[in-house]
Amino acid sequence: MAFEQSNQPQAGQRNGDAGPTRVVITGIGAITPLALTMEGTWAGLLAGRSGIDHISRFDVSDLRTTFAGEVKGFDPADYMDRKEARRLDPYIQFALAATKEAVADAQIDLSAETPNRVGVIVGTGIGGLQTTLENVETARSKGLRKVSPFMIPNMLVDSGAGKIAIEYNLHGPNHSVVSACASGTSSCGEAFEILRRGDADVMIVGGAEAALVPMIVAGFDVMGALSQRNENPAAACRPFDADRDGFVMSEGACILVMETEAHAKARNARIYAEVIGYGSSADAYSMAAPHETGRGAIDAMSMALRKAGEYGVTPDQVDYINAHGTSTRLNDVTETWAIKHVLGEHAYSVKISSTKSMLGHLLGGAGAIETAICAKVIQQGIIPPTINLDNQDPECDLDYTPLVARQADVAVTLSNSFGFGGHNACIMLRRYQ
Repeated sequence: MAFEQSNQPQAGQRNGDAGPTRVVITGIGAITPLALTMEGTWAGLLAGRSGIDHISRFDVSDLRTTFAGEVKGFDPADYMDRKEARRLDPYIQFALAATKEAVADAQIDLSAETPNRVGVIVGTGIGGLQTTLENVETARSKGLRKVSPFMIPNMLVDSGAGKIAIEYNLHGPNHSVVSACASGTSSCGEAFEILRRGDADVMIVGGAEAALVPMIVAGFDVMGALSQRNENPAAACRPFDADRDGFVMSEGACILVMETEAHAKARNARIYAEVIGYGSSADAYSMAAPHETGRGAIDAMSMALRKAGEYGVTPDQVDYINAHGTSTRLNDVTETWAIKHVLGEHAYSVKISSTKSMLGHLLGGAGAIETAICAKVIQQGIIPPTINLDNQDPECDLDYTPLVARQADVAVTLSNSFGFGGHNACIMLRRYQ
């Protein structure tokens, strides 16, 4: 597919400049159903291990689906004061914990940075829902005056970003991106644009979700969106498989440290990968189903590839795609069709995988962990598999890296996220040189 190059200066580029501002990833932290660190999560992915199991926190006897990707063994007191932890919604706890790992991984001293040159974006689909539901029950059983004074700041979707800024005294651009299941990718992409246009030197960015509560699981259940493979939860998420029957809910967070190349080089930072493209679009079609022709996915990927062209990358250079790959009947076929439309014959040469097959769907956190996985694929030269792909759907006829991880020389990656409401986002990385 051809992309026209404009003669006008692009974002992050002025007339006479050698090229657009370069943005790199220098730190990663994660809390997932597989592990409480990014390294542990990565090891689990390469081993093809599933983090999905039966729900342990509440009674699921009324539901058709009894499993999910719960974060296991997480104690907020390992990351913050216990009294403070009691005042924070779990989604904020996850975001803060992942941030601490990412900052340590980047080996960046945020206290030495100019505060208004460091920003934070943490995406979420639902935000502080557990706090909201707990206080609704308190009001119902004890009266309105008994609701928590911490309810409002905990229920707001932007509170994860706000808390991180308070923790590290960061005065730069600060907000939350909400685009349903595309929120994590949208957050990473918007941070890329902030850095490209010169509004910050460093961005703490990612996504977090803690929505494994009866009401939300029930909502997805009655929609018929969830897999009902209760007899074997680890095999339930089956992207691109002919026997797939729905997605698997999960929870967790992933945070990345992004910097301008100049800032990272000045402090001699270790660089995982370079961010080179971001696209965002709307299907304008359905609140729950993807457009039947994949037009929104095509638009998001095409936009990301156009920006990647500013960095000298062409569509036929894409080596790996981390697919949205939800294991739903509609998404997997539509995404396959969209990839083929955008990449043409090259689509059959690209290596693809859906890590949701092991992690489940972290909703607002999904795109962030999948961006991080792309960075690790570039760094490590190995692609995590799509597990449970035992009987590939004939309509899904690309290379989805079935069952086992694969060594590969990957220089350019693309990651897709598509959300309810028709929200689409795509982010591209490349090996830093």
